[in-house]
Amino acid sequence: MKQTNMRNLLLTLCLGMLAWTQVVRADLVIDVVGGRQGGQPIAIVPFGVQGSVPIDIASIITNDLQRTGKFDPLAAAGMPQQPIELSQVNLPSWQATGTPHLVIGRVSGSATGGYTIEFQLVDIFKGGQMVGLSYNATSSTLRQVAHKISDVIYQTLLGERGIFSTRIAYVTVRRGINTSQYKLYVADADGANPQMMLDSNEPVFSPAWSPDGQRIAYVSLEGKQAGVYIQEVSSGRRSRVAAFKGINSAPSWSPDGTRLAMTLSRDGNPEIYVFNLSSRSFTRMTNDPAIDTEPEWTPDGSALIFTSDRTGGPQIYRMSAGGGGAQRLTFSGNYNARPRVSPDGTKLLTLHNGGHGYQIAVMDLTGGQMTVLSDSSLDESPSFAPNGSMVIYGTGRQLAAVSIDGRVHQRLAVQAGDEVREPAWSPFLD
Repeated sequence: MKQTNMRNLLLTLCLGMLAWTQVVRADLVIDVVGGRQGGQPIAIVPFGVQGSVPIDIASIITNDLQRTGKFDPLAAAGMPQQPIELSQVNLPSWQATGTPHLVIGRVSGSATGGYTIEFQLVDIFKGGQMVGLSYNATSSTLRQVAHKISDVIYQTLLGERGIFSTRIAYVTVRRGINTSQYKLYVADADGANPQMMLDSNEPVFSPAWSPDGQRIAYVSLEGKQAGVYIQEVSSGRRSRVAAFKGINSAPSWSPDGTRLAMTLSRDGNPEIYVFNLSSRSFTRMTNDPAIDTEPEWTPDGSALIFTSDRTGGPQIYRMSAGGGGAQRLTFSGNYNARPRVSPDGTKLLTLHNGGHGYQIAVMDLTGGQMTVLSDSSLDESPSFAPNGSMVIYGTGRQLAAVSIDGRVHQRLAVQAGDEVREPAWSPFLD
């Protein structure tokens, strides 16, 4: 017989009910709290400006690269010169600083006529340009161009695609005396440009990005009934896809974007179902007296990973996307839930309790080794960056991010210091 407390806890996970507190602003501020040491030296020289430019492109690039922990940008005060053209670069002066790579650039134009942004990445010791590109932008897309430049630099120097042009979704709440206000936002990966997707007096949770980054599925308790919704990011149009009596929770997109896996109790017990967006039909995937919840697709779409208490406590299981039996994956610790699979399919994130509270852990799906990534005891809702290099999650009254090797730690907080929860990292957006 299942323990009542455990079933209640898992039901809470199904519904995503959280202890929300008041939020005043949705802008996120990111602070690197560990892992600054050991990054590659690089210099991002202030860009030359012709005309009136509302943002500092070089500063955005500097912050992007510094937050990864893989780069150590040189302070402007330590630069021997501030060139804006390749012909102006004094190689011996830069070589003396020990900085191997230099970024220079120029911005011209106006808000009415548009802007042109040019940049060059220079190899100081080889004395040549590694890459040079030009972009056109409006006032509203200047930050996007800065992030694109950061992506190019990151990939050129590290051989891995950058995540600076991606977005994150998150939920905030403002609690009043009689009512509470819940908001779903999407923002740039650095927390800028928050866009409110939903404003509700009822809880909102479990946001999940579609594979093309154009839609978000989430759960809302509008009308005191849990329902799964899909909303377009650009237009705000939305539709309800599941609102059966009982639990409707934990939506997860298939890799091809044609189906949603979710948890429903429409037939009495919480089970995993798959919803076909074209036929609008449901297929029941699990059939067990335990609670089966929190489905997650493998990147190739061949299997579903989910949480179940069928062995007495919450653990992670795997089953074929075509149906059939389930295989237990996690054995370390007495609690493993909220599974997320890395983009390359080799790692599994889990909310893990091995005796030190609820922490974010990553498991090697080949060897089964479990490594704890977070350092607090009340963590939740892990989500992989689309290149697999970082993990964002909820902890206490804020969000946090950690590199997959556990070396770089960040804190992401609402500017007013209030609570923000339920993060989800978008896929690559091109």
